[in-house]
Amino acid sequence: MPMKKSVPAESPDAYVASMSGWRQQHVRALRSTVVDAAPLQELVKWGHLVYFSNGPVLLIRAEAQRILFGFWRGRRLRGIEPRLKPGGKYEMATLELMEGTPLAQATVVELVKEAVALNAIHGDPTDLSPARSKTAG
Repeated sequence: MPMKKSVPAESPDAYVASMSGWRQQHVRALRSTVVDAAPLQELVKWGHLVYFSNGPVLLIRAEAQRILFGFWRGRRLRGIEPRLKPGGKYEMATLELMEGTPLAQATVVELVKEAVALNAIHGDPTDLSPARSKTAG
């Protein structure tokens, strides 16, 4: 029997409403803190919440047993949050949140503000064109 594909949420509100329990509580709290920390465009992209400012800045992805809180320039943010695990393309690093994982609101605010500032300085982290890559870093 073929596996059913989930239908992506139509909006960030629908994304949050599609979950329950601790994951919904954590995603609501993260989302609220993120949007209050900096002026960001919020979209459902690639099946989860993605926030943009001069390119993608961060993501919030709820999975069955965890929430991923990831940053496109996350490797540069490990001084703020050492639990960010590098991986993937670009300078991606992600914090894995399980039920009960502590994460201070002040840390989230600092991460968001620094990630937005890095995009303001270095541009879109996904733009790997030769001209951009010479100025990034």
